[in-house]
Amino acid sequence: MNVLKNFEALFVVTLGLACAANYVIDSEPAEQPVTARAAAPATLAMAAPQETQVIVVSAKRLTAEQKMQSLQEERRASAPATSRI
Repeated sequence: MNVLKNFEALFVVTLGLACAANYVIDSEPAEQPVTARAAAPATLAMAAPQETQVIVVSAKRLTAEQKMQSLQEERRASAPATSRI
């Protein structure tokens, strides 16, 4: 019975510390000067890459017949592998 009371007290203390830490962490950005908060987005924009890389894949699409042929070849290739199991 005494162990349960100790765990309850430990839980309450831990919960109180977590709430206090959350309050302290959330209140820190509000204490910054206005110039520091205004400058923050500019530094983030500088850190972003200037150009986004674009990958272009140029290939012909398979016709329906080619797709069926490819599927049949794939099934033939996988049939011996499944029979070994």
